[in-house]
Amino acid sequence: MLIKSLPHFSAVAKWYDHVNAVHASPVMANWLTHRASLTARLVARCRQFRVQRLHQGLSICLEDEFAAIGLRRQEKVVEREVLLRCDERAVVYAHTVVPTSANATQWPLFAALGEKSLGTTLFSDPLVERGKLSYAKLRHTHPLMKRIAALQVLDEPVNYLYARRSVFKRKGGCLLVTEVFLPGIGQL
Repeated sequence: MLIKSLPHFSAVAKWYDHVNAVHASPVMANWLTHRASLTARLVARCRQFRVQRLHQGLSICLEDEFAAIGLRRQEKVVEREVLLRCDERAVVYAHTVVPTSANATQWPLFAALGEKSLGTTLFSDPLVERGKLSYAKLRHTHPLMKRIAALQVLDEPVNYLYARRSVFKRKGGCLLVTEVFLPGIGQL
């Protein structure tokens, strides 16, 4: 049952440095803590992998994102939203933000990704450094959860989903990738 609007559930996620803080099952904790390419891991577990681009363009970063990418307040960023699909089932919602101060030298392929995997690009570039992983349980009131609900990719309403995020750096530029694991991930 989906809980409507309760005041004690914030629209801002609490991000933790250790996966134990989100009380994930061992299977989910394994998905959350795996540091290698999520794309490569998904490709290995399904017959057909596909990136479905939902949106890419200017947007205001979320309240729990701006500090992670070195901004002093919420402001415009370049945002990319995709669904990662295994055998046409949506298994991950990925949300990436890049400060508008980033340039093409720092992230040369970002603007032209289309329906290509950002993960493949990041993990094949020796200049890219990945920061530490952070973990959260995104409540239904979080803006990303509202976007996921609007996509109608969930078989039934959920009160929370597990997520992880990390900052990637290249030539002085940074981008933040948040991956929200949908219930279908458990079937892989």
